[in-house]
Amino acid sequence: MIQSLPSPIVDVESPEKEWEEMPIPDISNLITEDDTPVDNLISEKQQRLLTNSLYSSLVRDFPFLATANVGLFYGAKRSPLVPDTLLSFRVSIPQDWSQKHNRSYFLWNFGKPPEVAVEIVSNKVGNELGSKLTDYADAGVAYYVVFDPLLCLGEKPLYVYELRATQYYLLDDYFMPNIDLGLTLWEGKFEDKEYTWLRWCDRLGNILLTGDEKAEHERQRAEQERQRAEKLADFLRSQGINPNEI
Repeated sequence: MIQSLPSPIVDVESPEKEWEEMPIPDISNLITEDDTPVDNLISEKQQRLLTNSLYSSLVRDFPFLATANVGLFYGAKRSPLVPDTLLSFRVSIPQDWSQKHNRSYFLWNFGKPPEVAVEIVSNKVGNELGSKLTDYADAGVAYYVVFDPLLCLGEKPLYVYELRATQYYLLDDYFMPNIDLGLTLWEGKFEDKEYTWLRWCDRLGNILLTGDEKAEHERQRAEQERQRAEKLADFLRSQGINPNEI
């Protein structure tokens, strides 16, 4: 049963040791990429927004991996999960990603579960609030997020669950304290499309900007500085002072 409880103190180190001690299974017969085009336009843009802003604005003193629509394999005899967005701390993309065992997120290779998995709902058949809750808990994902922009599952557009022991609990807000990162619903334009987007944010609610947004903010700042300099120069000229001689 999903419950809403206060956040406990969680030991985030213990799962890593468990996965490091797992025997490496034979993956030669596993299908890791099937090239099936299943995403719609909303999901595709939303995935890109989430990963782009992480790589552009998330500051940590350790490496992290953010992926979109990449398989999460957590057992040789289990079907993989394919979150729309995955975030994992203290891991890096393997040097040689031409090898099959380096092209997906195999828990026994990375040595730990991801911190966050995001599912974007586009219909009622994905079972995001049913069996997938159990599946992601079994995979050890610390936070499981369900974004339902079309309200296919009910009247609530966003659900954020925290894993405590082996069970998920629905959080009262969208901040994930154990990773010092939050989510928010943001009304705005991304790539010329006005929409209610899911965005990462800090504990104060400030959104993480994409690379284009950061460049635009810098352009606006430079333009403001230029206009201030012009106004000052005009004032100095009005006082009989040549600004080029100061």
